[in-house]
Amino acid sequence: MLDKGVVIAGDIRINLLDIELLTIKLRLIVASVDKAKEMGIDWWEDDPALSSGARRNELARENAELRERLAALETGRAQEESP
Repeated sequence: MLDKGVVIAGDIRINLLDIELLTIKLRLIVASVDKAKEMGIDWWEDDPALSSGARRNELARENAELRERLAALETGRAQEESP
């Protein structure tokens, strides 16, 4: 079953006195990781909550941004101090 995958779709609607309050559309795909990657589904690789590699990438990006900001501040300070 997981080599092909299964799609389950459904809608949940909450009505009160014929007034639609909430509609939730659900689409569930059950497949192996390999099959999901074949279909182009790989969001878990970039989600920091699910992947330690993504967390490291996010921290590295943030670190690089902070270093750039620090360098800009130091450059501005050096220009102010020079006559």
